[in-house]
Amino acid sequence: MSALARSVLVTGSNRGIGLELVRQLAASPQPPQHIFATCRDPEGPRGKALRELAAQHPSIKLVQLDTVNLASIRGAVRAVESHLKDQGLNLLINNAGVSSHATLRSLDLQEMLSIFATNAVGPIQVAKEFLPLLDKAAKGMGKEGLSCSRAAVINVSTKLGSIGLCLGVLEAPMYPYRASKAAQNMVTRCMAAELRDQGILCTAIHPGWVKTDMGTEKAPLTVEQSVRGILSVLAGLSQETSGAFLDWEGNSLPW
Repeated sequence: MSALARSVLVTGSNRGIGLELVRQLAASPQPPQHIFATCRDPEGPRGKALRELAAQHPSIKLVQLDTVNLASIRGAVRAVESHLKDQGLNLLINNAGVSSHATLRSLDLQEMLSIFATNAVGPIQVAKEFLPLLDKAAKGMGKEGLSCSRAAVINVSTKLGSIGLCLGVLEAPMYPYRASKAAQNMVTRCMAAELRDQGILCTAIHPGWVKTDMGTEKAPLTVEQSVRGILSVLAGLSQETSGAFLDWEGNSLPW
């Protein structure tokens, strides 16, 4: 089996789904040459598990990246570019995100804006700054069609951001989280339309309800199962699935 991509960048990779994505990519039979594992503070206490993982795999490069800080994003672009030399970035996985269980009565304006900054504005800002490297990868592959091995932006979403499914999951209003993820889904659709002709694929992925700090122990899926499914879905993405909203098993979800 060939590598999913020559180079991959994962945001929010110090825990949960992000950390497991880095772990499974590095341990795959044909691992990417470059795995850029990013988080806000890779050298701090929350980066311990990521540092230990990186020590076992020379393909993993730790990069500081705060998705709501433009200077940090641009610093990460420079760090990644220095590793890639004259080659582009094939796969950007926007995984970093935050949750909120606010109801209409408990909603705080500042919390709403903060969640939007991370979940909706962050992914588009990261994609914008890394676009020159994605574009370079798309042009340098010398192949037609869209795929993660050529150039792609994958936004980790949630079915809780689906307007079509909302009436069926009313017990968790989670206004800031759900509204920000619905906005992120629109970002994915817009990017898919705008970047298609540049050879860059864009898709939204729902990882399932996963046992993480965000998902809690009540979740039915382990992080290992979710990520195994996600990577399998990513390997099969093509021109037909750019702009799609899929779950970790490859099923289409309503927007």
